Amino acid sequence: MMRQAPSVPAIRRDDLSGEAVRALLALHLAAMHANSPPGHIFALDLSGLRAPEVMVWTAWFGDDLAGIGALKLLGGDAGEIKSMRTDPGHLRKGVAAALLDHIIAEARGRGLARLSLETGSGPAFEPALGLYRARGFADGDPFAHYVRSDFNQFLHLTL
Repeated sequence: MMRQAPSVPAIRRDDLSGEAVRALLALHLAAMHANSPPGHIFALDLSGLRAPEVMVWTAWFGDDLAGIGALKLLGGDAGEIKSMRTDPGHLRKGVAAALLDHIIAEARGRGLARLSLETGSGPAFEPALGLYRARGFADGDPFAHYVRSDFNQFLHLTL
């Protein structure tokens, strides 16, 4: 009898040591460089994701990595969503939604009052923007060290 794959990915905290996780992170960074000009890319690399104020989670269907997402604590009661990426083989399976919901719940559980994110602009970013807006994120002003340009935008969610 064949086992049916789960319909919702399992989300777990990750230490970024696995080969599949590193490959998905490399894909994420390459996509950021392909869709944003130099000097306008704020995606965290492996060392940035290992910073003490950053927590990373991965989504899995069995032993198959489906996605990655992170929460960066900004200090006070604010957090930032970082490095959201779904593996191309798992698009349209609810991976990003599951990761985003997990990060929002984690932020609430930590007592954060606001989640923010910086993302690119243009057609490549529309699917992610739709997901964020469906969860209540609204367009807003730059935060932390970011500066507005023609190549980025900022969204915020009051928790």
